[in-house]
Amino acid sequence: MSIVEAFNQYFEIIPANSDALRQEVYKLRYQVYCVEKGFENPEAHPDCMEYDEYDVCSSHYLIRHIESDCYMATTRLILPDHHNPKKLFPIEAHSQINKAMLENINRSHLAELSRFCVSKQFRRRANEQDLLVTNDDLNDGDFSRKKEKNNSANLTLALFSCSMRISTEHDIRYWYAIIEPALKRVVAGFGIHVIEIGPPIDFRGTRVPCFIKLDDMLNSVAKKNVNYWNMLTHYGDYQIKS
Repeated sequence: MSIVEAFNQYFEIIPANSDALRQEVYKLRYQVYCVEKGFENPEAHPDCMEYDEYDVCSSHYLIRHIESDCYMATTRLILPDHHNPKKLFPIEAHSQINKAMLENINRSHLAELSRFCVSKQFRRRANEQDLLVTNDDLNDGDFSRKKEKNNSANLTLALFSCSMRISTEHDIRYWYAIIEPALKRVVAGFGIHVIEIGPPIDFRGTRVPCFIKLDDMLNSVAKKNVNYWNMLTHYGDYQIKS
């Protein structure tokens, strides 16, 4: 059984393309960022939904655990503003980027990975949320089958696959990302190698501003393991224009 088939036995990737589904995104983010992690002030979100000014120009995805019918992970891609191409992405507002490294990049094809978020129920350890590798310390009450525990380790690739789907839909060819060093090491194991474009910053812990060229990433992942490539692109359904 392939990685994709195994993952799809237990999880479903869903575009948050309605008001109701976007509310599920914001409620999950509130639970993780305000309640569990304390990154955001709960009092600033009295409706128990975490959202910001970038959500109106973002595309969102959810990952649903089929058996429990619970949304357990989400991510967004902050899209370029085609009416204001010079509008700053969060990474540009909060870090020092080496702009010379990106001078030939068409901003209409550039987006920012953001809000990789997974429920505590599915995290391996409370202090490793950003790794999104969740198959170690689950007890029997969390999942009933060992296979399902093992498949939860593919959440990282699944969330990247969500961003690939958005990128295909919106002709995105490059990603910005502010990445925690441990996550950077994890994704390198899948063949996802990021380019550091500035010094580390202190943003909810140490983070590194990075850049990813999507066709280079897909080629690298395919060389590493075709099963990873299949998960990332859903057997080639989601690829990038050159």
